[in-house]
Order: sequence, then C-alpha cells, then structure tokens
Amino acid sequence: MRVLVTGSSGWLGRPLAARLRQDGHRVTGLDIAAGPETQVVGSVADRRAIERAFAFGADAVIHTAALHQPDMARARLQSFVDINVSGTLALLEAAKAAQCSAFVMTSTTSLMIDRAIREEQGEAAVWLDESHAPLNPRNIYGTTKLAAEGLVRLFAQEHGLPGVVLRTSRFFPEDDAVRGLLSGPNLKANEFLHRRLTVEDAVDVHLAALDRAATLGFGLFIASAPPPFTRDEATELKRDARAVIARHFPDAAELYAGRGWQLPRSIGRVYDPSLAQTALGWRARTDFAAVLEALRSDAPLPFAHDASYVSPKDR
Repeated sequence: MRVLVTGSSGWLGRPLAARLRQDGHRVTGLDIAAGPETQVVGSVADRRAIERAFAFGADAVIHTAALHQPDMARARLQSFVDINVSGTLALLEAAKAAQCSAFVMTSTTSLMIDRAIREEQGEAAVWLDESHAPLNPRNIYGTTKLAAEGLVRLFAQEHGLPGVVLRTSRFFPEDDAVRGLLSGPNLKANEFLHRRLTVEDAVDVHLAALDRAATLGFGLFIASAPPPFTRDEATELKRDARAVIARHFPDAAELYAGRGWQLPRSIGRVYDPSLAQTALGWRARTDFAAVLEALRSDAPLPFAHDASYVSPKDR
C-alpha cells in the first residue's frame, strides 16, 4: 500500500513511517521539518505541498501533523485553524480525489477535558470513554482538533472515505510544563495508571486503525494504556488513590520508595481504551504493571523521558 504520513519528522510520525516501510508499504512523508522519513518538506496548510506529496501516489493517509498544546505559547490562534482544521480539510479533499481507502488522524484526549475536569471539581474521578459529552475544549488546541475530527467524520459519512480518529493520551518525552515536586520519570510512571501511552504503542494503534478503517467506515477511539481500575473505584480514586493502587499492586509503594518516587494521592480522571481494544484488536503493551516490573528487576524504564526534547519543527 502507498501511505502518505504527515508529520513524518515528528516524535510519532518518524517511527510510524519507518514501521510502515518495514512492513512493506511504500511511504511518502510530509513535514514542515526535514528528516530521514520526509520526502516532501512543507506544511499541511499549503495545498501545493499536499499536491507534491500526493504526486508520489497514495492509497491511504495517516495524518499526525498538528500544532499541539505547547505551541500555544508561540503560535497565533489563526495558525491553529490553518494547520489543524484547514490543513486537515485539504488532506481529506486530496484523499477523496485520490480514492484513498483509509484516512487515519491523530487526535487528542485533551479535547475531552473542560475546565471543571481539569480543576478536578467533582467528588469522584471522571471516567472518560468515547461516549463522554458534551465536549467543551478549554483552549484553541482542543477546539481545532475537535473540528478536525468532525471533518473526518463528515468525509466518511458524505463521501465514503473510511476514517478513523485516535484520541491519544500523553506520549511525548519532554517534561510536563507543570509537574510540581515530582521528577519527570516519576510523573510519567504515575500517568500509566490513567492517562499515558508509549510512542511504540501509539505507532501500533495507528497501524491497527489503518488495517480496520475500510471495515469500520468511521471510528473514533481513545488510545491509552489500560487502567488497572474499575468504574466503581472512581470515588475512592479521588479520595485516596494510594489505597486503591495498593489493592491492585501491593508492592508499588515499596518499589516507588526505592526510587524516591511518590504515588499519586488523588486521581481525578481515567481514560478508558476498551473500545479500541474491542474494535481495533489493539491493546497497549506498556502499562503500569510493566513500569513496576522494570522497578522490580532494575531494568530500564519502559517509556521515554527526555527533558531536553524539542520538536523538529521548533529546532
């Protein structure tokens, strides 16, 4: 299959393009930054760049390119619209004209988080799956990604272009902008309890979506490591997360203490990827149990952390 990958120099796009090539696909990479997996240097906001990319031939598109939350500090609001919305529309129109058999778009769980959820105002952890509504994104990033999701759905319904949207949880390697007293690795390890993914698992879920798109027609899925908790633990997770964690992982506190780490006292939201597991046949290989196993055996942590990471488009 001939696959166009946008964002092919990025943290996700580069290994995704390499994996597709390894699996025997012919890959064309489109990115604003040059890189080993990028054949066309240009923005998805530039229709001429899209035309150059499609000139290589495309049977499917995997669209990972976007302005992200960290870009809000330096990019204009219009740039988010141009790239995340208009760029997605231009790609969909080109994919339709090329009679592509699949369009897979990377979205974000961030668009599900309104101000009340972010501030953890409720008495229980919010259990987030694909049925969560109404959606009220709190910033331009979430607003434009939600609009892009709607475009993928529209082209599936009105034009018969099979589309899959993947709301991925956190998988980038850099430190969180607001991590408090926790180290970057400690924070990432904690997030595997409820809202994190490795880039390797992100690659796998995109490949699964590409494989199932034609059968699904349209699908929207949360992609995250499976939480060890159940919905009926939501209130206790908010009140005393450590007690719930101890019930599932009796040695977690001791293993954490050996690293000087801290378990979360409270968990305010949990992402549920069970629909992706059922419909796509995908399950993240790295979860919180894998993190603890690495601590037990003094093995390398099963996730990437790089406090100095800078996106290629910003270098």
